[in-house]
Amino acid sequence: MAKHWCLLVEDSPTMRQLIIFALKRIPGLEIVEASDGVDALKKLPGQKFDIMLTDINMPVMDGLKLISLMKNNPNYKDIPVVVITTEGGKEDRERGMALGAKSYITKPVQTTNLLKVVKEIVPGL
Repeated sequence: MAKHWCLLVEDSPTMRQLIIFALKRIPGLEIVEASDGVDALKKLPGQKFDIMLTDINMPVMDGLKLISLMKNNPNYKDIPVVVITTEGGKEDRERGMALGAKSYITKPVQTTNLLKVVKEIVPGL
């Protein structure tokens, strides 16, 4: 089975573990963790990612800045991004989507919804 790679960017270790626990139900999906946007940027060159899940509110570099930098980089602009955040507001959602996010999931994360979104975005899962 072909492996697919997911970059999970979330500053809360507890939330990261909850999301990883859910994602492990998808066979063939490998998860790389990053604690904020800067950490994520350091990990991008090391692996070809099929999808990135990112929080918005993080220290050092937030998710919107990370998405913006990725979408302006030819090496990473095609990686589909899913925003996972407590910010359910219309404005944040629109900003994330305008920057190029493919989908938007609000916390608390519903496992069935998360798995559905990831499977829709990454062909072959």
